[in-house]
Amino acid sequence: MTLGALADALGGRLVGDASTLIDQVATLSGATSGRISFLAHAKYAAQLKQTAASAVLLRAADSAHCNVAHIIVDDPYVAFARVSQLLNPQQPTQKGVHPSAVIAADAIIHPSCRIDPHVVVSSGAVLHEGVWIGSGSHVGENVTLGAHTRLYPNVVIYAGCQLGERVVLHANVVIGADGFGIANEAGVWIKIPQIGGVRIGDDVEVGASTTIDRGAIEDTVIEEGVKLDNQIQIGHNCFVGAHTAMAGCVAVAGSARIGRHCSIGAAALILGHLEIADHTRISAATVVSRSIHTAGTYTGLFPMDEHAAWTKNAAHLRRLAQYAERVQALEARLAKLEKTHG
Repeated sequence: MTLGALADALGGRLVGDASTLIDQVATLSGATSGRISFLAHAKYAAQLKQTAASAVLLRAADSAHCNVAHIIVDDPYVAFARVSQLLNPQQPTQKGVHPSAVIAADAIIHPSCRIDPHVVVSSGAVLHEGVWIGSGSHVGENVTLGAHTRLYPNVVIYAGCQLGERVVLHANVVIGADGFGIANEAGVWIKIPQIGGVRIGDDVEVGASTTIDRGAIEDTVIEEGVKLDNQIQIGHNCFVGAHTAMAGCVAVAGSARIGRHCSIGAAALILGHLEIADHTRISAATVVSRSIHTAGTYTGLFPMDEHAAWTKNAAHLRRLAQYAERVQALEARLAKLEKTHG
């Protein structure tokens, strides 16, 4: 695409030759001729003067420091994402059913779908326009896949789950496995049948090896636009609000309710039956043990240290309540002395 066309698509202001051809995106340090890069963070500003890119996406404040053509935008990182989409469009689905696929006689499959080798599509399943199912995947009974949804290889969707349009499930995702519902009777665990399902909205993307459990009674719900990274666990009966994003290895226990437009850092843990307000940000490795009713950024980290020092600090932390009581007692004594002696 030409720089002029890219600037028009972004609604940005071009400084430079509009006819310059751009064939791919690149980093500032790794770019060559024909590539477009971006400056989104001040720590990379030194690379701007040395970049070999044909063009750069940047803010107006950085324009004077750029020696190559550039497009001025409000958010260079968002602009980079949009340019990358324009330069790397998804390939159209090639329709057809591989002979090794096993398709139930009453499954409803739109003629534009693509079904790869060794796929199983079970009774009552409905596949809408443009669905692409990767090799070795299993689509359970009465599952619905919305238009242009894509399943990468070895995805498993259990019976009764519903996916919206343009959903992307990466390799080894499991949707609708039983939630961890058990009751203890005299030391013996009794399984609670998980009779709910999973409902996933439009434009959701789920990373490799992530699992979303079915509800115990009502459905587990993932609203539209949610983005889940690899190896995430979503427990039964959870609700994840629209356009929330979670980084890798997040674990959400059953019946947690997460609001819309939330950001949850890698390896964070959210305990069951909690509520998280809309627009909440949770830092990586934070353990959320109580509900969050007010939007903001929440962090609960115990930083890494040399082992002996970490052990010593951890020992002090375990006595924190005792220290607090001693401080309160000292404050009370100090207040009494000040009152007595003026």
